[in-house]
Amino acid sequence: MTAAGERVVALPVDGMSDQRLAAFRLLCAPGRPHLVVTARRARALGLDAAGPTGLAIGDLHDAAAIFSLAARAQVARHLEVVAVGKTALAAIELAKLAQLLPALLVADASTAAVDANAPPLVEVAAEAVAQFQRTAIASLAVVAETAIPLNGGIPARFVVFRDAVGGTPIAVIIGQPDLAQPVSVRLHSACLTGDVFGSRRCDCGDQLRLALPQLEQHGGGIILYLEQEGRGLGLANKIRAYQLQEAGLDTVDANTVLGFDDDERDYGIAVRMLQLLGCTRVRLLTNNPAKLDGLSNAGIDVSGRVPLQGPINSDNRRYLTAKATRAGHKLDHILGALAEPGEGSRES
Repeated sequence: MTAAGERVVALPVDGMSDQRLAAFRLLCAPGRPHLVVTARRARALGLDAAGPTGLAIGDLHDAAAIFSLAARAQVARHLEVVAVGKTALAAIELAKLAQLLPALLVADASTAAVDANAPPLVEVAAEAVAQFQRTAIASLAVVAETAIPLNGGIPARFVVFRDAVGGTPIAVIIGQPDLAQPVSVRLHSACLTGDVFGSRRCDCGDQLRLALPQLEQHGGGIILYLEQEGRGLGLANKIRAYQLQEAGLDTVDANTVLGFDDDERDYGIAVRMLQLLGCTRVRLLTNNPAKLDGLSNAGIDVSGRVPLQGPINSDNRRYLTAKATRAGHKLDHILGALAEPGEGSRES
């Protein structure tokens, strides 16, 4: 990876084996790699950080020990901070694009001993990482659509989009919405556990199922089904966050302990989908004000918000409380109920 004359080699911690670690150390010799983590991860480790942070790793660290520095809630060891270069942020963003943990081993490429018989290293300009998402959004196009009737006799049309790298978000058009008027729209991030398997740890599936009849009652509307599992973390990192929640963290802290923002979603893809559908005036079915802001800031006329009040159970009680009190979701009308003692403390 290169930026302003700086060249580094980087290896994601996510999926790293001891064999890969050993090969990377040989590649970097005589220099020593260091671990780059996000500011949020650094602060979770008790460090004062405002940006990407480097952590020294000893020669005896194996892959599991390095992974613990990147993802474990508690790390009982002295941490030595190492200065990072201009490529650090781009390397972290590249890992996020691949839905990996935002933690990488990094070393100065000028000392890298590249084996002529080994596969060539892939070189990426740091500025290209920032341009990638914009390019992918601009490449979005409709590739297929058909009518698919849903349970309850709800008429629907599925419109499949595809971008240049194979992403396939979907618009589900309910009924015949009048595009000359504000259209009722649900931006729904894919949730395998909740939407498909009915997980009680979140309210995602509940909100999706509540949205369908509401859209029909409003005379038609659109569900944008977005590939943003786990608020943009990806499925593997979402399950890792679940593991941290089992140890007592709430949904906000679990994400940040892994080095992520509480919400990693970007709604540029949703804006582009609406534009391609000819829908520029919307009324959102959501409890999350950030979705209104995301669309409004991109030029979509947001005329209002319709809440989606899912059921509270013993498994999602703490999760909903965290969304209301820490993530700014508009659940004030049920805070009283959420604050009541209940069984269990799991959340998603």
